Amino acid sequence: MRKRLIVIENAVQVNMEVHIGAPKSHDDRSVPTPAFVVTGLARQCEGKRRDDLVFPGRDGKHLKRPISHSGWFNKAVEAADLPRVTPHDLRHTAASLAVSAGVNVKALQRMLGHASAAMTLDTYSDLFDDDLDAIGEALDRAALANVSKMCPTDGLAELAAAQ
Repeated sequence: MRKRLIVIENAVQVNMEVHIGAPKSHDDRSVPTPAFVVTGLARQCEGKRRDDLVFPGRDGKHLKRPISHSGWFNKAVEAADLPRVTPHDLRHTAASLAVSAGVNVKALQRMLGHASAAMTLDTYSDLFDDDLDAIGEALDRAALANVSKMCPTDGLAELAAAQ
């Protein structure tokens, strides 16, 4: 109902064996999920029990790690008529979209399962580059607001024209 996926387990493939355990941080993670994904997942879950896998392999167990060029993930990408993309690219895209939407860094940290906001900022700092422009614009607005209090109206017009 809240459009969130709760990550409580992690399936890691070592050689050809899948090991189930806690997520990397050992904490459950809440991942906000857009409505269009929730709708598709709801259809995918129809007729399944609560503990069934949503996307099982052919054997009904966990999917194996995708093979680089011929695996299930690349076949799904090709079927969706998308450019080449990896699961990690999708994670980076989600982080990029969140940053461009102006999300709180602490919320992004929680979504990505990072140990700290500093780790999130260090990993994705290049995505915050536009924030530098926003700082300059905010300083301009603040300066104009303060100048308008101190200058006569004709002085403000000259200042604005000079910019």
